[in-house]
Amino acid sequence: MTNFVLVHGSWLGGWCWQRVTPRLTAAGHTVLTPTLTGLGERSHLGGGAIDLALHIEDVARVLDWEDLRDVVLVGHSYAGMVIAAVADRMPDRISHLFYLDALVPEDGKAVVDLIPSAMAAAIRGAAAANDDPTRMPPAAPEALGITDPDDAAWVSAKSVGMPIATHEQPIRLTGAHTAVAARTYVACTDPVLGGLEAAAARARGEPGWRYHELATGHDPMITRPRDLADLLLASA
Repeated sequence: MTNFVLVHGSWLGGWCWQRVTPRLTAAGHTVLTPTLTGLGERSHLGGGAIDLALHIEDVARVLDWEDLRDVVLVGHSYAGMVIAAVADRMPDRISHLFYLDALVPEDGKAVVDLIPSAMAAAIRGAAAANDDPTRMPPAAPEALGITDPDDAAWVSAKSVGMPIATHEQPIRLTGAHTAVAARTYVACTDPVLGGLEAAAARARGEPGWRYHELATGHDPMITRPRDLADLLLASA
């Protein structure tokens, strides 16, 4: 059966996949939901030294230490950067790259280079004004399309500031990740999160991508877990 490795986006942690994981394991698959350094239950680690390279190392070591192959590597939002770099390092371990309303990286560019300049300035400004200027504070769940009050309270209680260096460090790609033949992009369209339009358009227009849309907000693992699980199962 397939090994799923689900990598969360900014402010979240492995906890955010709780509604999706049981549907995948019930189908007989192995599912790992690593939490990136400095977030979730690992929010006490790293200090101001957390950057994109460290998060890439987090996920690469999961694949190494768990001896995983035939991996469907899923990256939500910011983690599109992470999964591409992991696949660039170990393309023989990955059978499918699954970008969930995620950035699609370009060599030499950081997150702030891939989003509109006004948005980049806003996240830098939010970090500078934060009590901890090395981190940008979490976005309001409602801004991400989480409208159920209980869901919004749950996400707010567990989200933590995102190290700003993860968004400012350029990614380095050799192109080896393009050896992973299967690539899926799922765009969340209700509402569309600003800054991801270019990534979705690329996946929709370039050959080699499987493209899907979900009429929900940016965090479908919370708002539409059953539909997301179905799409993941179809990629296995």
